[in-house]
Amino acid sequence: MQFCANKLDKKDFFGKSDPFMVFYRSNEDGTFTICHKTEVVKNTLNPVWQAFSIPVRALCNGDYDRTIKVEVYDWDRDGSHDFIGEFTTSYRELARGQSQFNVYEVVNPKKKMKKKKYINSGTVTLLSFTVESEYTFLDYIKGGTQINFTVAIDFTASNGNPSQSTSLHYMNPYQLNAYAMALKAVGEIIQDYDSDKMFPALGFGAKIPPDGHVSHEFPLNGNADNPYCSGIEGILEAYHKSLKTVQLYGPTNFAPVVNHVASYATTEQDGSQYFVLLIITDGVISDMAQTKEAIVNAAKLPMSIIIVGVGQAEFDAMVELDGDDIRISSRGKIAERDIVQFVPFRDYIDRTGNHVLSMARLAKDVLAEIPDQFISYMKGRGIKPNPAPPAYTPTGPTLQTQI
Repeated sequence: MQFCANKLDKKDFFGKSDPFMVFYRSNEDGTFTICHKTEVVKNTLNPVWQAFSIPVRALCNGDYDRTIKVEVYDWDRDGSHDFIGEFTTSYRELARGQSQFNVYEVVNPKKKMKKKKYINSGTVTLLSFTVESEYTFLDYIKGGTQINFTVAIDFTASNGNPSQSTSLHYMNPYQLNAYAMALKAVGEIIQDYDSDKMFPALGFGAKIPPDGHVSHEFPLNGNADNPYCSGIEGILEAYHKSLKTVQLYGPTNFAPVVNHVASYATTEQDGSQYFVLLIITDGVISDMAQTKEAIVNAAKLPMSIIIVGVGQAEFDAMVELDGDDIRISSRGKIAERDIVQFVPFRDYIDRTGNHVLSMARLAKDVLAEIPDQFISYMKGRGIKPNPAPPAYTPTGPTLQTQI
């Protein structure tokens, strides 16, 4: 909504006033809680404030008739802002939009008591009011949006020889290694958002048969035409098989797998599909500039990237890619969304040996940002969820069960 004011009281000795407004929602017990402050418009008695957005919940707790109190102040540098006056309204009144009903007299109760001829300290007018529905992640899932899950595993030599117990890829017959644990923890949750449970699984940084060339996006199942594995178990099986057939090598390049998934996401921008790439790596990235560029491009697409760092390496570059503190950029272009979530696996190794709980925590932290990243894509593209299909009701004769 947007407001302007007219003929506010002059409060400053030398200039006019520097007005701003403060909005309060009323609580059940009659007290008021601040819920919005406008910016200050300098040196005018007829300010036009910028339009602002606020959740209906914050404005009136969803109660359309609840009082909304608005106070108008003159800003002072020392913080002792002068009170100009106040008025009250409600969501229902504001929802009428720009009309004669939405012109409010700003009244200073003290002045009103003192001066017989006092009318008001100016007026505030509503210029515009619109309401938008906020959709949730689940609204889209119910409407049929599919989450496509792709995993990319680091097969660089720095992981160590898979046949030795010190290797991050070591195939311990009694226990899953860090790669398998991270894949299982994240995959088992995300797979429920994908109806066919067929997942492309890729490897990078290895020499692959038959000619031993280095590849940064090879299918774990060895089938370039169909890199899909059935379920998380299928991915684990393909991962174990490929460890026996490829030679760990290098360098550690992320850009090819990011661009691989991005090429699929490019063709599905209508909101029916969203892509999540899980990269599991032991760390030091070799193609930082290319990866940043790939991520900036991918931020325009329906996709998110999860990076799980395994082992004891320094993961500074991964933290930079995460973009939580500083949004990632490439060649002067800033990513339009934050789409990368990084977590170090070592933070989740449970000292007590209880992997179930620590892996649940890992999955929770890794997947926590996906719904917001998903919504930011849909909202940015103006894509609304499809209506959910009617609830399933079984047909046929119902069986009477006796207790």
